[in-house]
Amino acid sequence: MDFSLDLPTGPLADAVLSVVRSSETEPVANHSVRSFYFAQLIAAHEGCLTDAAYDRDLLFAATVLHDVGTGSLAMGEARFEVEGADLAADLLRQHDVPEADVDRVWEAIALHASPGIAERRGVLCYLTREGVGADFGRNAEIVAPWEQRIHAAHPRLDMARSLVDAIVERAARSDAAAPRYSLGGELLRERRADGMTGLERAAAACPWGE
Repeated sequence: MDFSLDLPTGPLADAVLSVVRSSETEPVANHSVRSFYFAQLIAAHEGCLTDAAYDRDLLFAATVLHDVGTGSLAMGEARFEVEGADLAADLLRQHDVPEADVDRVWEAIALHASPGIAERRGVLCYLTREGVGADFGRNAEIVAPWEQRIHAAHPRLDMARSLVDAIVERAARSDAAAPRYSLGGELLRERRADGMTGLERAAAACPWGE
């Protein structure tokens, strides 16, 4: 298939990138953009591009904003996925995105760390989770032909450590941000227990390296 590093353009896309690049660490922001590229590649591989529910602009918003709840705009008052989904929804509303589409993006972000649920909530939720997962090495064979170009444009920069640091810092701010068995809650407990989390160990084994 043809593949391009071109990103969506326009006021909303520009705002999405601006928010991510100004509020997240560079490694996390790069991870978010790579997740969009990988989600597109998976969509093409699985025939989703012709699905009536596929929307490239909404996929861009959901994947690139999926970790905005780990950035400086997040207060640590709820799970980072939910807080990020709320921040993304506010941004989309500022750009007059229809409420039904706002809700789809909210759901995709809120569920991106919920295996077994996101995959059953429609194309946008599924592709958002799959794009994020591919950046951790899941379904690597699908995206491998293009990963060097993607990583050259948006390098990893010890992404997993930066991401876990951000999630844990916000999870430590309130009980609501770290409920038992949530990703944030478990990463916080693992980091406090031995300084290293399972997510970081898994990332170390990722075919893309760190």
